[in-house]
Amino acid sequence: MRALELLRELIAFPTVSSDSNSAISDLIQGWLTNLGFETERVDYLDDRGVRKSNVLGRKGPAGKGLAWFGHTDVVPVNSWSFPAAGPWTPHVENGRIYGRGSCDMKGPVCCMLAALEATQDVALKAPLYFTVTADEEVGMPGARKVVELSRFYREIVATQTNAIIGEPTSLDIVYAHKGGRAVKVTSVGRAAHSSTGLGINANMALIPFLMEVKKINDEMESQPEWSDARFSPPTPTLNLVIRDTNTGLNITSAQSECLVYFRPMPGQNADGMVERLRQLAEHMGLKFEIIFSGSPLFTDPSTPFIQELLQLTGRTSARTVAYGTDGAVFTELRNIAVFGPGDIAQAHTDDEWISLEQLGMGTQLYCDAIRRWCC
Repeated sequence: MRALELLRELIAFPTVSSDSNSAISDLIQGWLTNLGFETERVDYLDDRGVRKSNVLGRKGPAGKGLAWFGHTDVVPVNSWSFPAAGPWTPHVENGRIYGRGSCDMKGPVCCMLAALEATQDVALKAPLYFTVTADEEVGMPGARKVVELSRFYREIVATQTNAIIGEPTSLDIVYAHKGGRAVKVTSVGRAAHSSTGLGINANMALIPFLMEVKKINDEMESQPEWSDARFSPPTPTLNLVIRDTNTGLNITSAQSECLVYFRPMPGQNADGMVERLRQLAEHMGLKFEIIFSGSPLFTDPSTPFIQELLQLTGRTSARTVAYGTDGAVFTELRNIAVFGPGDIAQAHTDDEWISLEQLGMGTQLYCDAIRRWCC
């Protein structure tokens, strides 16, 4: 199976988001060139000065065809429980291939590459685009650079080309996913020996804000404007993380951070909630920063594109998912869906795998999509 051969090669690249993905991007760009694609590279330096790469390819005449999007970065390996092989050593066993990124989402990437190879001699009547981004797992800055700088992406927007985000959906058609908003609120105190009474405890100053966040969480879990039954779970599932820099029980905390993250759904006033959090923080003398903003993805399931995808895959209905994708950034695209091989339940796990059956089916369905919209 060609997708499996390609996936063996890609798993071996340890493309954790904190590291450069330029080497794997070089390989994929070479593959695209060999298949007759014109390629475009959108490189950038991340916040730590690490070079990152987005690779785009285009083949075929101008017009409205098909655009496929994926990413090459993977989440860290903080633990790994699969005994037969390490996270960067692809291992096939019992109808599965194991390795970090096998499911999310080097597997889907390889299915589309295999489909490009299988259809390379087919005459195209409309353009076929292929894109892999960097840093999807850490706030999607790679996709933002594509939106900002890529001429291929501008063509896709101008023609409103049909777009597929290849994240793992078990090959179901996903017409909507949640967005995201994340803010950081910082309380600054003064360190001192706690016996002196001379310190200012940053945690104490943060407590009133935390009490308000609890009220907001309860509101989001109970008020109808924050509920959408099309999703599971049907609420924004606000999450709270607290970080304290203190190193001793007898030291007053000099700084404490609160991270608030929630996942809004289509039509919900996410920006209004962010502004509410800002006003609360500033009123309490706390520092406020927006650290992530992504829009929900939504394409009306009755549109011809979604209906054609359902016909293509033999599914009877499209569904939603609670996780996000680069589609949160590609907001200018009106005909867009999430559709890829692999089960999201296997993503980010410490024995990550994708089934060989899904790889085979994914490749075939991507071939069918190419023939439907480009040939």
